[in-house]
Amino acid sequence: MADTAAGHGGGTNPITAGVAAGRLGHVIKRAEQALITRKTHVLREFGLTVPQYAVLLLLTASDGMSAAQLARECMVTPQTMATVLANLERDGLIERHPSPLHQKVVVNAATPEGRAVLAEADKVARRVEGALGAAFTPAERRQFEDFLERSISTLETYS
Repeated sequence: MADTAAGHGGGTNPITAGVAAGRLGHVIKRAEQALITRKTHVLREFGLTVPQYAVLLLLTASDGMSAAQLARECMVTPQTMATVLANLERDGLIERHPSPLHQKVVVNAATPEGRAVLAEADKVARRVEGALGAAFTPAERRQFEDFLERSISTLETYS
């Protein structure tokens, strides 16, 4: 099994285990890190990072998104998105041009090469998510999704 970003396989660092015991946020973060680590590994074959993959996925669904829109959707900073877009453009996977609606806005579109790379990369990324989903029965998966949605809702309305 591959190591997580923290350098520890499927388990928790013994030092953190005591501090993190009973902290739901820590478990959620570990699950997210495990998913990102696995996707990072499989996307490497296509020369993509997880944020680059996410951008291509969004642009194949909706060409013409601005950097600000993409940053919000991918949950990264505008500065990070600027780097992601520059690298995708350098590699010929996206093209950028002025928005027909807003003179000062640049919009992004996946190139045919970007769409082709995404089509193949998406197959392996979906396999990762499929393996995760297969760890649960259909009823457990629905319940798990409900729990996560409730968590999101709770945190979005928490004051």
